[in-house]
Amino acid sequence: MTSRRRTPLLQTAESVEAVTMEPAWRQAGRGRGRSQEGQGERSRPPQKEREKPGGAGGAWGGGRGGRMKTAETPEPPQASVQSKFEEIRKSNQAAAQRLVESHFSSSSDEDDDDEDVAAGHQDGKRGKILESTFTTYANQTGGDVTGLARTGQYVSDLFQSGALTCLICIASVKRTQEVWSCSSCFSLFHLPCIQKWAKDSAFLVSSVTDEDFGQKQHPWPCPKCRAEYPPSATPNRYMCYCGKVQDPPADPWLAPHSCGSVCQKELKPTCGHTCLLLCHPGPCPPCPKMVSVSCLCGKAKPLPRRCSNKAWSCQQQCGRLLPCKQHTCTQTCHTECSPCPRVSVQRCVCGREQAERPCAAPRWNCQQMCGAPLCCGNHVCEVLCHDGACPPCPRSVSRSCPCGKSKSALPCTEEVMPCGDTCDRRLSCGKHTCSMRCHRGSCETCRQEVEKECRCGKYRKLMPCHREYLCDSKCPKTRSCQRHQCRRKCCPGNCPPCDQSCGRTLGCRNHKCPSGCHQGSCYPCPESVEVRCPCGSTVLSVPCGRERSTKPPRCKEPCRCPPSCHHPTRESHKCHPGPCPSCKQTCLLQLPGCSHTCPQPCHDLVLVKSQQVQLAGPWEQPSGPAFVKKALPCPPCEVPIPTACFGEHEVSPVPCHRQGRFSCSRPCGRPLPCGNHNCAKECHLVTSSSKCEVCEEGCSKPRPPGCPHPCPRPCHPGDCPSCSQMIRQRCHCKISMLYVECTKLTSADEETKVTLGSCNNQCPKELLCGHRCKQVCHPGECEERCQQRVKLRCACRRIKKEFPCSQSDQSVQCDDACREQQRKVSQMKEAELKAAQEEEQKKLQEELEAFEKRQQRGGRRSKKRGRREEVDDERGRMGWWKRCAAFVLVPLGGALLSMATYYLLTTA
Repeated sequence: MTSRRRTPLLQTAESVEAVTMEPAWRQAGRGRGRSQEGQGERSRPPQKEREKPGGAGGAWGGGRGGRMKTAETPEPPQASVQSKFEEIRKSNQAAAQRLVESHFSSSSDEDDDDEDVAAGHQDGKRGKILESTFTTYANQTGGDVTGLARTGQYVSDLFQSGALTCLICIASVKRTQEVWSCSSCFSLFHLPCIQKWAKDSAFLVSSVTDEDFGQKQHPWPCPKCRAEYPPSATPNRYMCYCGKVQDPPADPWLAPHSCGSVCQKELKPTCGHTCLLLCHPGPCPPCPKMVSVSCLCGKAKPLPRRCSNKAWSCQQQCGRLLPCKQHTCTQTCHTECSPCPRVSVQRCVCGREQAERPCAAPRWNCQQMCGAPLCCGNHVCEVLCHDGACPPCPRSVSRSCPCGKSKSALPCTEEVMPCGDTCDRRLSCGKHTCSMRCHRGSCETCRQEVEKECRCGKYRKLMPCHREYLCDSKCPKTRSCQRHQCRRKCCPGNCPPCDQSCGRTLGCRNHKCPSGCHQGSCYPCPESVEVRCPCGSTVLSVPCGRERSTKPPRCKEPCRCPPSCHHPTRESHKCHPGPCPSCKQTCLLQLPGCSHTCPQPCHDLVLVKSQQVQLAGPWEQPSGPAFVKKALPCPPCEVPIPTACFGEHEVSPVPCHRQGRFSCSRPCGRPLPCGNHNCAKECHLVTSSSKCEVCEEGCSKPRPPGCPHPCPRPCHPGDCPSCSQMIRQRCHCKISMLYVECTKLTSADEETKVTLGSCNNQCPKELLCGHRCKQVCHPGECEERCQQRVKLRCACRRIKKEFPCSQSDQSVQCDDACREQQRKVSQMKEAELKAAQEEEQKKLQEELEAFEKRQQRGGRRSKKRGRREEVDDERGRMGWWKRCAAFVLVPLGGALLSMATYYLLTTA
């Protein structure tokens, strides 16, 4: 812990020591339990430290009066500042260390001194005081003290440091201080605190109402249980618990604040006896007197019973007649019988209906109208089921008109008519009357315009009489809590109580006030906290907020803390706060990996120097090395153990902590899984994760005949698997590429091989005849006997016949019809050729004549004439080409036409 962080702890310790008895409401925002003197002294070191030359007071004084000191004893400024800083740092560290050591100290200094100096003597003295207090009661009960549990707890808390706390000032109640005890919750308070509380509570209640301020006597409540006491009950004297002795002296052999005489308070519930204990705190125990009482039903003979538990049952059946007058009580012995739980048939009040009803409620009414004729003889009774005589006719009495001004004695068969006068009945507003004529029914709402004043009295306005006038102004007054404004619209001055929650932090600093917003100080925190010893068997109940400064109660039970090391037990010692002492036993823990035990002392929690020291800043120097508790591992075992190598080639001694097989650097020599080679690795351990090397050589076993592929697996035991590779080869016709599994091809016979080598398509080869082979893809030469049908014609191509291709060497002879047709065709060709020749000769003659004419004209030609001649020449050349084409094409067309005609004639 650094000096910068320890300084607030020192200030907190000084502020706790400066706590006074002043109530919380006198501290004006300084927190419950703190005074102005305490705040003033919080920044001031104790007197002893200020007197010391090296103390904190001297250091701070030197800091402020540095000039005077320098003037008296001049010294270098840097050395003076450094020395002052060191003095302040050492003083703060020493004060913080003292605060840490006394962190769990009780605020009752006298009790702490007694417990620390003579703890055993104090326990024996406390037991004798308790025994003397309960002696009279134990004599009456024969030693049975079960009824003293609650009272004994209050008496035990008197001797327990920090158990009794004044809830007003949150300070411990010492045995030499004047106190007051509440008669309802039996809490102890300092006499000045409760006097101030009663005075301030009555003042705050009376200040709320202005009418009786300072005149009416208001009660004041208990700070814890809220029990109210009249002003006359305000304590003004220090009395013992039983109220007999004023200012009881402090007797070390009596309970604190006790007079030592018999209590003699009247017991509750009242039985006529008084308390037999010595003057004591808390409630009086149950009455231990023996009295002779009978059972609850009074049938059995009286027996002696304890007065606090004198009611008893003889366990016999009651047998009394129940109020239903039909059944008897079946319960066991008791005081008063309960209503009959059974059900019986009961008639209604008028006697018309019957129904099953509980015997405890026999009287009931049905829902039928009576209907009996009334005394007037004109009407019937309209009352529901009833007993006795029917009421008189409501119309037979003297009746009046609706407004009530005129009365008439008419028969019950006639209606009273309105009188015709003004109604004049008082309206709902209470100020005006009805202006209508006498009428039946209720009067209408008052609508007369009147000047009305608002509820707060600030404004006036004309409004209908039946409406209430409320202005919009909000009340600026402060409510009874003196913290919040009223803010109610048109408030007449009687502001309602504040409806908000208080929410202020209570003196315990753990909870907030749950009450509504109020004036003055809050009630003390009603919660209580249990402070337990480390084992939890001894419990001390303290008010909320004192658990941090209350020392845990002393416990006589053995320490139940489990050992922090691996040993099952440790030295027996009493329950104590803080950590248990470190274990000094031998470790004897089985070392990991072997059967030997650790011979070193227990090292589960060993102080080890910590390298991580956090400083508050660069100005702070580390005061010393920090140590932390840390579990150290057991040292390695050095016992030599004969161990074989991994391959069991040799045996050598190995230290126990390195116990395990080792490598002798020889070849392994283990047979590999392939069964053909041995492991060549260095001597090693064979496990599921580390195995011998894998044989990386290929398989050298012979393949089946005809298989060209090597075995795909590495070196392996047993037979090689069948070759699953595909062989690529062309079919018999050399067109398609086939893929055949090697195993099928090598194991097949000749016929199957032929089938596997076929692509199952038609053979693409041509026969000598020119036709395609009709067989499926096959090896070897194709068969030459072509069976395809071919057509043969005669020479003139008129006659057509079909033959197999193998017999196509035969010929078809023309007949007479063919020859006659050929003759006709030849004649037609000759005629066409002759006509074409004549036409050509004629055109040549015309061109010759035209050329001669052009030669005979001669001379110069005009342009137009020249152009015309050029056109004529062009036309002549075109005509010549046309004639040449006609000379060639006409015979060819005639031949084609004759052939077509011949073909048509032959097919027909």
